[in-house]
Amino acid sequence: MPSTTFIDTNSLPRTTTPHGQFTEILNGALTGAKNVLGVLRWIRPGESFKADAQDKHQLLYLMEGAGRINLENKDHDVTKGMGIYLGPSETATISATDSTVKIFHLTVPQIPK
Repeated sequence: MPSTTFIDTNSLPRTTTPHGQFTEILNGALTGAKNVLGVLRWIRPGESFKADAQDKHQLLYLMEGAGRINLENKDHDVTKGMGIYLGPSETATISATDSTVKIFHLTVPQIPK
């Protein structure tokens, strides 16, 4: 019988990149997840993160802050509680505007046909 796993995401190490900071919160090592990856991302003003096209589905959900998502060469202002779904081969870029944005980024594979 599976048990509930509690993860203190504040205690996980963050990796710093030119595109903000991130930490994995849902993966094989932490939770035994086999086909899903969950990442928290922090993007500061002046930084942007590009969710590259993959052979996977992606969900990006803004947990804190306000920013801008560029999708299909159009900018869309976004705030806390907004998100975007990207199907395989779709891409989007998220930028912070006036404050740091915190994003939950979930990636799952395509279901075989």
